[in-house]
Amino acid sequence: MQSSQASSSETLDVSRSPQPLGAHGLDQEKAAPAQTDVPDGGLKAWMTVAGSWLILFCTFGYLNAFGVFEDYYARDYLTSKTTSVVSWIGSTQLCLLFMMGLVSGKLFDLGYFHWCIGIGSLIYVFCLFMLSLAHKNEYYQVFLPQAIGLGLSQGLLFLPSVGVISHHFKKRRSLAMGIVLTGSSCGGIIFPVMLNNIIKQSGFGWGVRATAFVVLGCLVAANLMMKTRLPPKADRAPPPPPDIRGIVTHGVFQLTVAGSFLIMLGIWFPIFYVQLFAIVHDIDANLAFYSLAILNASSIFGRTIPNLLADKFGIFNVIIPCSAIVGVLVFAMFGVKSAGALIVFSILYGFFSGAFVSLISPMFVALARHMHEVGARLGLGFAVVGIATLIGTPISGALLTDENLWYRPIVFAGS
Repeated sequence: MQSSQASSSETLDVSRSPQPLGAHGLDQEKAAPAQTDVPDGGLKAWMTVAGSWLILFCTFGYLNAFGVFEDYYARDYLTSKTTSVVSWIGSTQLCLLFMMGLVSGKLFDLGYFHWCIGIGSLIYVFCLFMLSLAHKNEYYQVFLPQAIGLGLSQGLLFLPSVGVISHHFKKRRSLAMGIVLTGSSCGGIIFPVMLNNIIKQSGFGWGVRATAFVVLGCLVAANLMMKTRLPPKADRAPPPPPDIRGIVTHGVFQLTVAGSFLIMLGIWFPIFYVQLFAIVHDIDANLAFYSLAILNASSIFGRTIPNLLADKFGIFNVIIPCSAIVGVLVFAMFGVKSAGALIVFSILYGFFSGAFVSLISPMFVALARHMHEVGARLGLGFAVVGIATLIGTPISGALLTDENLWYRPIVFAGS
């Protein structure tokens, strides 16, 4: 393993590339610390982790519940639209979450962390309440607040809440980010159960409004808890601009982003479609409604255990095998014919897909040369990844067709 890593480093000429900040795996021997006074703990640090956890609970956690919307829209609320058209709502939301990193990453590097979090919170809550007012079979009334509004606001919230962890942690950064990202798993447990049950009992509007009140409380608490370690903007010299040319020409970064793009094309297909898959295949209806919650519950362990291993063995040495297993598990959907098989698939897929999603942020951060380019690395990486999330699930939906030809999107996503 070590010899192959050395060979990869020489081929990519990492020695003449920007030296990474706390990198592991491919860059482990050449990593140079950019900051030596990172506390790696303390009350302020862990309060920030808790606030970031709440933001991930509300942002990615809500996105992880989109399978409920996909199923409900396709079978009841937007029946005039195909599954592919419906999936554009979730994919656009996910794409904007990532691509807004170009904006929020720059603002974060300039010291506008609290502005991003505050404004993003206001827009997010407003758009959720607007979504609750959408009428049946009025596609634009759903698309505008859910795809555009939630996507933009979640983009303002997500990257700064992940990037600020690098202000407080260095040696245990992967673990801290993994803990933060378990928030999305917990949101992916709570929100699907809330939506399925409240929509069934009280209708779509109150189902969404109930979740909006939960999001409001969490975001208020998060804004009060999170702190940066940078002094006020007026009291510090402006940071040097990140070397964008150096970042985009860094060989390891190029390969990392390209690989992440390909994985993101398919990784969201089971998450968006598992509930619909279970219902169409006549698997126990009650279990189908909880399949997404089971998947997200399993991802809690996928977002922590691999992160512990990444701190010990290197990010690349953990994320690469986890990504390969994700592809194999997508093909395993061919064998999901019973309730037991659905449970096993949901548990395994949640674990390994959660590992990739939790490690992608510290993977980009690990390649940063200085603290002031963390936002730029995350922004550029997530912008490219965002394109994959935009087109991936609609392609899967188009391949599925109204005839439910499941083998076509399974082969696409698994490949």
